[in-house]
Amino acid sequence: MSHTAIMLIAALGLLIGLRLLVRDKARATRAFLALWLLVSIANLLYGVLGAGYGWGEEAVVWLFVFGLPAAVALIAARVGR
Repeated sequence: MSHTAIMLIAALGLLIGLRLLVRDKARATRAFLALWLLVSIANLLYGVLGAGYGWGEEAVVWLFVFGLPAAVALIAARVGR
């Protein structure tokens, strides 16, 4: 399984966990976005500094790794009202 797929599964797990644990769904969404931003930036930095990928390559992957779960979170918040 690719690292990107693992990151996406982890994001969805975090989102589901926060949505189940936090009563205020808007607060759960904001917490998820903040936490996932930190995790995805750490992943980006590891890819560039540790794994040796270029900034351009990793930026595209970061947009996918952060953007897709963030979009799912925002859609879930909107639908779940």
